[in-house]
Amino acid sequence: MTPPLDDLREDIDAHLGSLLGGVPGGELVDAMAYALLGGGKRLRPLLCIATCLDVGGKASSALAPACAVEMMHCYSLIHDDLPCMDDDDERRGRPSLHRAFDEATAVLAGDALQSLAFETLAASETLDATTRLAMLRELADASGARGMVGGQMLDIRSPVSNSKSRAELQVLQAKKTGALFRCALRLGLLSTGHERGLLDRFATHLGLAFQMADDLRDRFGTRENLGKSPGSDAKSRKLTWPGLLGEAAALKALEEERRACMEALEQLDFEAALLTGLTGIALGTDGLGEQC
Repeated sequence: MTPPLDDLREDIDAHLGSLLGGVPGGELVDAMAYALLGGGKRLRPLLCIATCLDVGGKASSALAPACAVEMMHCYSLIHDDLPCMDDDDERRGRPSLHRAFDEATAVLAGDALQSLAFETLAASETLDATTRLAMLRELADASGARGMVGGQMLDIRSPVSNSKSRAELQVLQAKKTGALFRCALRLGLLSTGHERGLLDRFATHLGLAFQMADDLRDRFGTRENLGKSPGSDAKSRKLTWPGLLGEAAALKALEEERRACMEALEQLDFEAALLTGLTGIALGTDGLGEQC
């Protein structure tokens, strides 16, 4: 029987804790733990394990890559919050890492989590060497200049121009947000020996839809459900979907991408039950349509 998502989330949290337990103690590890174990939806690692389970694999095979993706995600959040980037003082209902510690420690904690992500994949005993190498390449590609970091660079430059198009915003967010979603799905497939590109169409639509939902939540959400003060994108003059299209059109675009996600899953040759459930959770907007 397939374990429920809450059980998978607990397994992920436990494994992340054990991986940090193998790192020498001190202030740096305290900072890493503050960021990595301080809550979060665990959406990306859940997508990795859900993919593995939906295609008939065992969760244990995908646990190491799932945790590696989450470490990479948490490292990106630490750096995103820095004054030189998005300058956010809160994350997940608590002070951002650079506020709880200091900026230098935050930079180093992010760097250390990035390194630990690759170490976790390389040292996994549940995967053969060929699979580990393929996964390392996927993670490096998704998190580097061709993926997440490249998207972050486009993002910090986006307020400079007022002439951005929908296509340009899609490219930006496909890198910054979508690349790590695609990586999580691909790692889940690789853990079972399936083709890495099997879910790429779904991943493309999911990454776009998730960012649209996130942009709408930032505009209309509350501090309680966001874990930080709403309106941070507007404060930093970020290019967002409601800012580009208008609120009603952004909600309509989200619904189109949500439908495209479900259609992509329905066309697979296996029953993607867990992925379907996770998609609903990831793209929930908690009645924001009533405010658009």
